[in-house]
Amino acid sequence: MKKLMFLSMAVVIFLITGCNEKKEAPANLQGIAMKDSMQNIIAQRDSEINDMMSTMNEIQAGFREINEAENRVSIAKDGEGTNKAQQIRENIQFISKRMKENRALIAKLKNQLRQSNFKGGEMQKTIDSMVKQLEDKDTQLQELRVELDSKNIHITELDETINNLNTNVSDLKSESAQKSQTISGQDAQLNTAWYVFGNKSELKEQRILVDGKVLQSSFNKSYFTKIDIRNTKEIKLYSKSAQLLTIHPSSSYSLERDANKQYVLTITNSQIFWSTSKYLVILVK
Repeated sequence: MKKLMFLSMAVVIFLITGCNEKKEAPANLQGIAMKDSMQNIIAQRDSEINDMMSTMNEIQAGFREINEAENRVSIAKDGEGTNKAQQIRENIQFISKRMKENRALIAKLKNQLRQSNFKGGEMQKTIDSMVKQLEDKDTQLQELRVELDSKNIHITELDETINNLNTNVSDLKSESAQKSQTISGQDAQLNTAWYVFGNKSELKEQRILVDGKVLQSSFNKSYFTKIDIRNTKEIKLYSKSAQLLTIHPSSSYSLERDANKQYVLTITNSQIFWSTSKYLVILVK
C-alpha cells in the first residue's frame, strides 16, 4: 500500500519586542493597548491553527486505519477458509465508515479555513492533497472489485462504498476547484497595481492632477498601466526629470539615472511600496 504523504504547514510566529517599561506620562497607554491587541490577534491565530491541525491529524489517522484495513483485505482475499468473504466484508464496511468520516472531516477543515483569518495557500494545497488521496482510494477499491469478481467473491458493501465514494469525491473536487479559483482571484487582486507617468499637461488632461492635487477627482483610470506587483520591479521613465506625486515609503524604492541620464524607478520592497497606495503617479518633464 502506498504511504500517505502529508503536506506540512509552516506557521509564522510573530515576535513582539517591547521596549523597557518606564513610568512616564499616559502616552505609554496607547502602546500598551496596541501590544495587548497584537497579543490577542496572535492568540486567536494560534487557536485557529491548532484547531485546523487537530482536524488534519484526525484525517491522517483515518487514512492510516484505511490502509491497515486494506492490508487485511489483501491478506484475506489470497487466503483460504470459508470465512474469508466475511472477513473481507467486515473490513470493507470499516473502510466505508472511515471514508465517510474522513469526507466529513475534510469538509470541516475547509469550513475552518474559510472562517479563519489564516489566508495562506498552503492549507488549501493540503486539502487538495487529501481530496486526491480519496480519489486514489476510489481507484484502489475499483481495482479490488475487479480482482474479487475474478475470484468469484462478490461483496455488496464494496459496490455501495465505490458508488458513494464516486459521488462524494466528485463533490469535494468541485468545491476544492471553486475554492482554489477564489483564492487565485483574491491573490491576483491583492497583487494588482496601476502606474502612470506624464508631464503636467498630460496628467491634467486626464484629471489625474487637478488644482495641484493628485487623484482627487474622477480621473481616467484607463490611462494607467495595470501591473502585477510581484513581477514589476523596475519602471523606466524616459525622462531626465522625475517626481513621485503619490506617497510611497522612501525606504522601499530608489529613483536613479541610467546610462542615458534618464530616470528609472526601482522598487526594492513591493509590499511596503504599494502598502500606501495601489496607484503610482510620476510627474516627468
